[in-house]
Amino acid sequence: MGVDLYWIPLGAGGHSVRFNGRVYEALVAAAQRRPRRDLYHAALVVGVVGERYAIEIAPSPDAREAERGVVATGAVGSRWLAPLRLFRYEIRCRRDGVIPDLAFARERHRLAGDPATAQRVLDAVAAAPAPVWGRDELATGEMWNSNSLIAWVLEMAGVPTAAIRPPPGGRAPGWDAGLAVARRAAPAPR
Repeated sequence: MGVDLYWIPLGAGGHSVRFNGRVYEALVAAAQRRPRRDLYHAALVVGVVGERYAIEIAPSPDAREAERGVVATGAVGSRWLAPLRLFRYEIRCRRDGVIPDLAFARERHRLAGDPATAQRVLDAVAAAPAPVWGRDELATGEMWNSNSLIAWVLEMAGVPTAAIRPPPGGRAPGWDAGLAVARRAAPAPR
């Protein structure tokens, strides 16, 4: 039982996302006049009462959402494009689910080992917001993405997030957006 956070290099196991991520980071680093960093996305694996759940944001490939444990869907880039499946993401919380790039994870952190916290994480996922991915629709100063979701879930579940950081030399765009949105809500019990 417990809550494990995985930091997975952006685009691990695929070329398109990795290339786009490198271009994005090169542009942001140039604008901020700093060196480029490795980009990471977060995913959670939660164990509770003998069951294991995989929590992540992923593309929405087809209408068989129940098979993948989809709890919500959102638009990518623009709400106007959401009717096209290519521009839709899904929030997954799947029992016995698999996170395809988990084998590439650079770090794993055990954030909690008690069943009550694990259950609060699962409950938070079911209530997660689904704003437009890649946009700052919630006025946090940062785009919403998979890191935002994971940060939001952890903060809402009462998991201490202040010390959570991606691997050295890396960054997790969107993480602070998730924390900011969660902190606007009523504080979770700690």
